[in-house]
Amino acid sequence: MIEIALTGGIGSGKSTVADGFVDRGALLIDADRIVRELQEPGRPVFEAMVQRWGAAIVAEDGTLDRGAVAERVFNDADELKALGEIVHPALYNEIERRRGLNSGSDAVVILDLPLLVGADGTSIADQFGEIAGIVVVDADPEITVERLVANRGFDEADARARIANQASRQDRIAVADRVIDNSGDLAALERNIDRAWEWITTLPHK
Repeated sequence: MIEIALTGGIGSGKSTVADGFVDRGALLIDADRIVRELQEPGRPVFEAMVQRWGAAIVAEDGTLDRGAVAERVFNDADELKALGEIVHPALYNEIERRRGLNSGSDAVVILDLPLLVGADGTSIADQFGEIAGIVVVDADPEITVERLVANRGFDEADARARIANQASRQDRIAVADRVIDNSGDLAALERNIDRAWEWITTLPHK
């Protein structure tokens, strides 16, 4: 098995890169998708979040109102920390379970980890043991803001605040074994994914 940690800031195109690796034959363990599963109604993470923030974070259909959660945590360091304390233990347990399913195989496994590098610049890569490499998806911050506003409906101020609350561009690049630039168009990104994939497949299996 070859395991690659993939990270990048909000709006960088990390998910597009992850899907590109899947198209080329990789298996994906996506932390964001796992979190969404853990936050489904009736699950312990969902219940713990409602216990802390109340019914205001529950949508009319009974699911989690992610916008309401964001309003409470992304501009409040204490609330953001509380969210992490609820979500992260369950998330990392599930990531480890899924990693174990592929142990000893010939698979290329992509660990899509948005928070691999924290806002303080520290990396949690060592927590995952024998990772063959770290790939960072990078884009000019102004381009990222434009994409968040145009494609995801963000208010510009909110987009800039979200970016500011994450790891800096420099701190992510500092931990990278490979950087995929996504400041251009989709065709350019596909070429960059191809080059990264060629590199990944040369790495030793653990």
